[in-house]
Amino acid sequence: MTALGPLRDFIVEAKSNTYVGGGGRRSSSRPGSHDIGYERDRWRYLDSYFGGTDFAGQETVWHDGAPHWAMNYFGRIIRPDLIDGEKAGLVIKAALQAMYQEKRHFLGGTEFRHAHGYYIDNSRGDTAHFSGHEVIFVDGEEAYELDYRGGLIKP
Repeated sequence: MTALGPLRDFIVEAKSNTYVGGGGRRSSSRPGSHDIGYERDRWRYLDSYFGGTDFAGQETVWHDGAPHWAMNYFGRIIRPDLIDGEKAGLVIKAALQAMYQEKRHFLGGTEFRHAHGYYIDNSRGDTAHFSGHEVIFVDGEEAYELDYRGGLIKP
């Protein structure tokens, strides 16, 4: 079992090099899935999701070949008249990129203003066990939401 610090650091590194950074495309691991992944040393990360504007997925981290951590999520556009999937993605990527550049991890309160919306993320817990909710407001209206939860995988 690894310490939480190196795990958190690897998760941020992997997210920065995949979804946020636009890299790491992989072949579909399941029919209809979109997969992005990253590897370094004894660590491996895979984000596998289904859908587009309404989507569900799971991120998994392996250490020494064993599943070690996972997070599942479901997100959706609530108000397509205010925001579309492309604009929501731009807001989320910019917010996460700003957070990672500040050397902050993926959990904890975050607020970020963007031309396409106001991003707010609230979570509770830590890397070992957590849950959270992110939203994008456009013109004061909730236009996008995502719920997530996860933590350590123990044998």
